[in-house]
Amino acid sequence: MKIKYRVKSHEDFQKVVHSNTCERNRVFVVYYMKNELENPRVGVSAPVKLGNAVVRTTVRRQVRSMIREFFSDLCNLDYVVIVRKDYHLKTYKENLDDLHKLFLKIRRKVNEEK
Repeated sequence: MKIKYRVKSHEDFQKVVHSNTCERNRVFVVYYMKNELENPRVGVSAPVKLGNAVVRTTVRRQVRSMIREFFSDLCNLDYVVIVRKDYHLKTYKENLDDLHKLFLKIRRKVNEEK
């Protein structure tokens, strides 16, 4: 995922998380907020509970890869994806399906508000 499609700064992460609009399941929590850009931006957070730095970096890369598969379907919002510790209990495919369902749920909610 290109840098211009990522939420990078701490301030941006905090704005999105404090917007208090989120969807969650057992593996992921996805916060979202409207942005003024022409494209969606996604940030991924992996807490220390997942493991050491190598494990967290691997998980973030995997989640970005998952998002890349359906990136064109995303609304023009800022997203912060927080990975929960149950991530390792499921396969890559199951996690991909769970994440995709969350983003579809967000899309439906945003379209209903319009």
